[in-house]
Amino acid sequence: MSETLVVNEIYLSLQGESTFAGLPCVFVRLTACDLRCSYCDTAYAFTEGKKIPLAGILTAIKKLAAPFSDANSPIHPKLPLVELTGGEPLLQKNSPLLMRQLCDEGFTVLVETSGAHDISKIDPRVRRIMDLKCPSSGEADRNRLENIPHLKATDEVKFVIGTVEDYEWAKAQIAKFDLEKICPLLFSWVQPLAPEQQNKSLKRVPAGLSPISRRDLAERIIADALPVRFQAQLHKIIWPPEQRGV
Repeated sequence: MSETLVVNEIYLSLQGESTFAGLPCVFVRLTACDLRCSYCDTAYAFTEGKKIPLAGILTAIKKLAAPFSDANSPIHPKLPLVELTGGEPLLQKNSPLLMRQLCDEGFTVLVETSGAHDISKIDPRVRRIMDLKCPSSGEADRNRLENIPHLKATDEVKFVIGTVEDYEWAKAQIAKFDLEKICPLLFSWVQPLAPEQQNKSLKRVPAGLSPISRRDLAERIIADALPVRFQAQLHKIIWPPEQRGV
């Protein structure tokens, strides 16, 4: 029997986050997640999807990537990038196999993971973008801190920040684990969910937390001289926040 993954969608767009923001990227959104973060904007991927053989996924990616075949050069990564996202990609046992096959094909491969699962088994050629869940997510107790020693310079750690308490917590984790010495750090502001994105299964923001504005977050980063990259979700600036496939 062929190896398969349950896939929600495969599409070509621009990378909206990370240090690769703005570059063309093929996204493979996998189905299922075992977290219910308060700000999750892809709750539709919790259950929607279909089983596809890895060979079929590779074919779809190569088809979307084909127009870029003459656009690559030694000065930037092979385009388009390929990112596995979700849902939670590491919930499916065959996702590391797909990542390895994509690396073997010469793609620059990214994976977006919640940080609740072991990242050590992922092919070392993959750029791992790992969350550390802040208090307002409602899932901070799911952070798998055992992942931190496995991080390397080509990885990235993302803090999704919606409250002042998130900001202070993130600062404390950076200092506690000397994260700025390991890999790039991302501070991503929580954009309020559109009505279509508000899923009843999501955790509520814990009581007593103080919301932080996008401007306040940026100004605090500057004032505190933090060694982090402020990031906006570019795809939500270009397209409606609730639009899929972008």
